[in-house]
Amino acid sequence: MSKDAADGIPAAEAPAKRPPLNKYALACAVLASMNSILLGYDVSVMSGAQLFMKQDLKITDTQIEILAGIINIYSLVGSLAAGLTSDWIGRRYTMVLAAAIFFAGALIMGLAPSYAILMLGRFVAGVGVGYALMIAPVYTAEVAPTSARGLLTSFPEVFINTGVLLGYVSNYAFHSLPVHLSWRVMFLAGAVPPIFLAVGVLAMPESPRWLVMQGRIGDARRVLAKTSDSPAEAEERLADIKRTVGIPEGVGDNDDVVVIARKNKGTHGEGVWRDLLLRPTPPVRRILIACLGLQFFQQASGIDSVVLYSPRVFDKAGLHSDSNSLGATMAVGACKTLFILVATFFLDRVGRRPLLLTSAGGMVVSLVTLASALHKIEKLPAGQATPLAGVSIAAVLAFVASFSIGMGPIAWVYSSEIFPLRLRAQGCALGTAMNRIMSGAITMSFISLYKAITFAGSFYVYAGIAAAGWVFMFFFLPETRGRSLEDTEKLFGGGDCEDKEDGRDQHKKSMELSSSQP
Repeated sequence: MSKDAADGIPAAEAPAKRPPLNKYALACAVLASMNSILLGYDVSVMSGAQLFMKQDLKITDTQIEILAGIINIYSLVGSLAAGLTSDWIGRRYTMVLAAAIFFAGALIMGLAPSYAILMLGRFVAGVGVGYALMIAPVYTAEVAPTSARGLLTSFPEVFINTGVLLGYVSNYAFHSLPVHLSWRVMFLAGAVPPIFLAVGVLAMPESPRWLVMQGRIGDARRVLAKTSDSPAEAEERLADIKRTVGIPEGVGDNDDVVVIARKNKGTHGEGVWRDLLLRPTPPVRRILIACLGLQFFQQASGIDSVVLYSPRVFDKAGLHSDSNSLGATMAVGACKTLFILVATFFLDRVGRRPLLLTSAGGMVVSLVTLASALHKIEKLPAGQATPLAGVSIAAVLAFVASFSIGMGPIAWVYSSEIFPLRLRAQGCALGTAMNRIMSGAITMSFISLYKAITFAGSFYVYAGIAAAGWVFMFFFLPETRGRSLEDTEKLFGGGDCEDKEDGRDQHKKSMELSSSQP
């Protein structure tokens, strides 16, 4: 007998024969995840725009460093607000709000007459990015059937990479314009996708879990019938969600009955922050550490420094012209986007842990290789051509490829599927906040760091952090493949007794609620 069976936990393995991919759930995941294009585009377009912005606005490297990284700090406003907002107005309208805010930010940045107005545009765009970054994986995880949740929940990272590639293409396409126009057109081009995203999102259904939290059982059943692999799975998912929310069996099973489940304590955030941060149960504490640790190592290993400052890295390696360095960055974007498909297609076949560990190991090797090549180049006379330039470029490509097969997408997949329903939106918001804080810290310090300890020293530091991340993931992250969202808490020590006690409390609250309705 397996350990899980002995513990009374349902088997974690996915079915031997995978059901056909649900096309309706696929369409929902694609539309929701396209919001993530906004983040990828904004990060990568800055890598080229900064070259011309510096000349046009006469700003320093320090100002560029702050401008490039500060959007990640600003996005905290959006990511932290997104948890409460998505619980209040729904997952779908939160995505529309994200697109509208980013649209306004892109216009402000593109038309900015000064550094101060440009900073204002970064703030507005950052809030939109924060909303989009948090809500897309939550919505997708809540819509996806268990058999394809890893595949569909990895889509936000696929579209982040698509946005990165589009940003690099924009850099290359507009770099030959006059200096005062080139960087502005690059930013203004980013105002186009949010228009189509907002319209597309309106065609999506609302998250079934959010609908149940509002007591809209009939609406949730209709969405689940379309997004599940079978009618039996749809009913099972609905029963799991109702039990988690605290709706007793048999209540609300008629489509004409509206259960006011949202009045249950904690549905709109009352007590959620207390249960997450002040008085978490041991399983919730372990879940929170897993989420925050994974998001920390994803960014602390330096991915955004490579994406944002790759023209500077390639210049150091020997590609001194703007066209050559921007062309090489397009290769980075293409490689990053291509290899994300590896994770997309293997997440539900291989599992989260093997891909995460392979990814982190590859990042360590490629970062050490890049640092060693740059260390050798730094000892050569300035301008001397060397085969080490090719090694440096290959190491950068290997690094982004390694990141894309695991650390990139799985950090979001894993974070969105391990929290209990009641804590999911706010828990994911905390994970997103950690991700953005570290991204901001890394991108706002990279120029200063490489000036202090050289490019090689910087990438040796990132390699050490990635190695520490491998150790953390090996010892702390259990496999979640094949588990329902309502079942993953047990992997972190949530026991049946605790579940039953919570269920009794929720049942009592719901019965009191039901009896109080006219």
